[in-house]
Amino acid sequence: MKRIFLFVLTNIAVLFVINITLRLLGVDRILDQSGAINFSSLLVLSAVIGFSGSIVSLFMSKWMAKQSVGAQVITDPFDPTERWLLDTVRRQAQAAGIGMPEVAIYDAPDVNAFATGWNRNNALVAVSTGLLNSMSKDEAEAVLAHEISHVANGDMVTLALIQGVVNTFVVFFAKLFGIFVDRVLLKNDGRDGPGIGAFVAEIAAQLVLGVLASIIVMWFSRQREFRADAGGASLAGRQKMIAALERLKINHEQTAMPQQMAAMAISGGSAFSRLFMTHPPLDERIEALRAAR
Repeated sequence: MKRIFLFVLTNIAVLFVINITLRLLGVDRILDQSGAINFSSLLVLSAVIGFSGSIVSLFMSKWMAKQSVGAQVITDPFDPTERWLLDTVRRQAQAAGIGMPEVAIYDAPDVNAFATGWNRNNALVAVSTGLLNSMSKDEAEAVLAHEISHVANGDMVTLALIQGVVNTFVVFFAKLFGIFVDRVLLKNDGRDGPGIGAFVAEIAAQLVLGVLASIIVMWFSRQREFRADAGGASLAGRQKMIAALERLKINHEQTAMPQQMAAMAISGGSAFSRLFMTHPPLDERIEALRAAR
């Protein structure tokens, strides 16, 4: 979850910065001298802004992850646990045909792990101290295999491309909405460029459309989780992968959670809340592994 959350958050921030910077520099002109919309220029501009946000987010993903959780990369292991982590990740990376990722530990009570990085041979795999303290070696091995599978499957690159496409359409339709508000409601003919009303309407539309676009990104994220589970089962063994997911389920069920947050729990929730989940419910993931042949 941390991997997706950090990526999407960074993408949104970069998207707004690039959009506002281009506007301030005056290089986002999409209207000709008569005030007519140049749709080709609008589409190209939207793609530049949209893919810039996702690509910058992709290249910043490792740095952002390390900074946000305080992950400490293991360089010289000083205890058996760190040596085991490095050896396990190295073995799984070789089996998956990818370069050795950086391996890190971060201090957090929750049972969690994530992988990120801009390509298969320059990745980071991080695990929480809560995971190391709560899981057996077999269960932790399966979690690591799941994360290695994310890297081997190129999930961060895939997510960046999907995010770039949805960003493009968000920017495209938000700018059209801004022009519509400027002309129809504020009666600006557009010959001197969009007014401040268009800018405000465009930003508001980006926020609304960005929420809708995130539903698409989250759906793809959930599908990649099933694939990473299958990859983890291949690398570590299906029973170990199932045991790891069952352990996660037990930990989540035992965690005290305020009533107002219960709907967003990873193991359940309403149909609406599930639209924004980065991971499928654990019961569905376990059932998918048990049904696999």
